[in-house]
Amino acid sequence: MNAHQRARATKPLSAVLRTRGGGAPVRGQDRTPLQDTWPQAGARIPLAARDSAVEVRAGRVHLTARLSLTDSDRAVAVLASGGRSSLDDRYFARVLHQAGFGTLVTDLLAADEVGCPHDVFDVPLLAGRLRGAATWLYGRTGLPYAYVAADTAAAAAVEATAPGLFAIVSRGGRPDLASPAALAAVRVPTLIVVGSLDTRVLGRTRVAVDWMCCEHRIVLVPGAPHLLTGPPALAAVADLAREWLSARLPRTVREERPSPVRPPSPGSVLPQA
Repeated sequence: MNAHQRARATKPLSAVLRTRGGGAPVRGQDRTPLQDTWPQAGARIPLAARDSAVEVRAGRVHLTARLSLTDSDRAVAVLASGGRSSLDDRYFARVLHQAGFGTLVTDLLAADEVGCPHDVFDVPLLAGRLRGAATWLYGRTGLPYAYVAADTAAAAAVEATAPGLFAIVSRGGRPDLASPAALAAVRVPTLIVVGSLDTRVLGRTRVAVDWMCCEHRIVLVPGAPHLLTGPPALAAVADLAREWLSARLPRTVREERPSPVRPPSPGSVLPQA
């Protein structure tokens, strides 16, 4: 790889694609890395504790998260979007709880950062905070975890791989905002769910996955827009995420903690892109 190829590989894919239709601005420095300042830093979390609000200090800002965990959970899903947590995140958390997963629903931006496009599209900033939260979680629970990320947080999930990660789910996300080098470095199974009406993001996603060397799949939600909101689309994506994570748990976890038997929801089988 020559110097020009190395420079191109480290740019966000959106920058590579700008000649084909533009891309969102990405700021290159994570100026507020996540600090390990949750209460009782360094202590193991008792798995019987559940539904606990926790506070994250990230540089000069404090981010909030909600940890739900029981002693029967097989793994943890870290839910994040490109800003603040939403009702959609809480719905996903309920679905995944029923399948035997704990959840950490986390804000990656403070309230005063959400309105700033530079922060929302600052993938290194989001990735640093997501990686810090996941590292903290894994160090204190010892449980494998997966990212379930929406919007620009999907690119952050690609950039934030760390020990303990076993899968990634992008729900209406923008993995094309990650650099080609980061896409090529992912080694965990990755599911990318896209609304069939979002043809622009679908095209960019197809280019992005060409860089990936891991198991990956693009699934379309018929008639859904980019954000994949609303009961039909949301339920379908939640079922897909549950099935993807349950089938790709590390073997030792599957053997020790069998998955609850749950019938598939109607419409959970969707066309692949």
